[in-house]
Amino acid sequence: MPAILSSALSLPPATRALTGTLIAASLLFLLLRLSVTPHDLKTIFGATGDVSLVFPWLVLVPGKVVWAPWTLLTSAFVETNLVEFLLSALTLPLAARYLERVWGAVEVLKFVVVTVVASNVITVIVSIVESIVLGNSELFLYGTSYHGLMALQVGFLVAFTQLIPEHQVQVFGGLAKVRVKSLPMLYVTFSNIACVIGYQSPYILIQFGWLASWFYLRFFKYNEGVDFRGDRSETFAFHNWFPPFIQKYVSLATTFAFNLAVRFKLLPAWGLDPESGIPGSGSGYAQVPGGQRAEAERRRQLALEALDRRMAAPPPSAGPGTAAGGGGGAGLEPQVQAQASAASPALSLAGQASPGLAKGAAALGAEDK
Repeated sequence: MPAILSSALSLPPATRALTGTLIAASLLFLLLRLSVTPHDLKTIFGATGDVSLVFPWLVLVPGKVVWAPWTLLTSAFVETNLVEFLLSALTLPLAARYLERVWGAVEVLKFVVVTVVASNVITVIVSIVESIVLGNSELFLYGTSYHGLMALQVGFLVAFTQLIPEHQVQVFGGLAKVRVKSLPMLYVTFSNIACVIGYQSPYILIQFGWLASWFYLRFFKYNEGVDFRGDRSETFAFHNWFPPFIQKYVSLATTFAFNLAVRFKLLPAWGLDPESGIPGSGSGYAQVPGGQRAEAERRRQLALEALDRRMAAPPPSAGPGTAAGGGGGAGLEPQVQAQASAASPALSLAGQASPGLAKGAAALGAEDK
């Protein structure tokens, strides 16, 4: 017990708060469930199958969310059985701790809230549509509840795909190795199978969590030290989630959807095609007039400032080589400038396409006239 307590206290603050919320909400549900007898469930509440329907103020019931809007967030931290609770209690602190060290506490909390709330909102909309089309509101609006961290779990996998896509993990006790970038779609495939055989709740949350987390990371997440939000790299484009033989068609569809969103000012226009990674490609992505020239000039100024600071810095302890050269720092200046100028076009493009390369491009002097 002291070891578990010390491990919990060593967690970063946001991760510790999320884990504590999961334990508290799930424990509250368990206590409430034990306080209700099977006879009460049948005679008073009329619920014989899904016990969580008795507590619509704790879990998400689509037809009652208007009177309990907070369940769009709190329902994610309620696990109703032991297996799901143990899985969430294991994955949440591990994943959130890693992301908090990379992003910081505020960004992790924003990511959790956006992923959970967005996926639950989509779930409510889908439930309303199903009740209208199939004419069964008792089942889809009042007879089904949604809860648990499945949406956030796949969201964590999407975040890892952005950060460490080629990292390999061992599954089934080391019998197989899987790249991190393959894990989200494996989870989504499992969700599809579960929904087809009749287990829409809560497994459909996996699909919506995947979409919500990718959309947030792609277009809206704040990047420290970069003047744009999201991830504009080709490797994180939406079509890369699909098999190669349909990626072309998915890319055409996403390009059309992006252009439509830009036209209605739902998304900001990009000076770089996020699907192909090539400025001005024929995908039809909206371009900002003069944006590329202004961006090139800005990068040129940043590169010159960085180069000036590097040249103005005092040289390290003088060695035989620098003494013979009569001031090695001054002698290397033309060579450094030539290298920065030669590498500038590719670095300027890379810095615009990927947040991870933007700082490198600015430091080396991306110059594009």
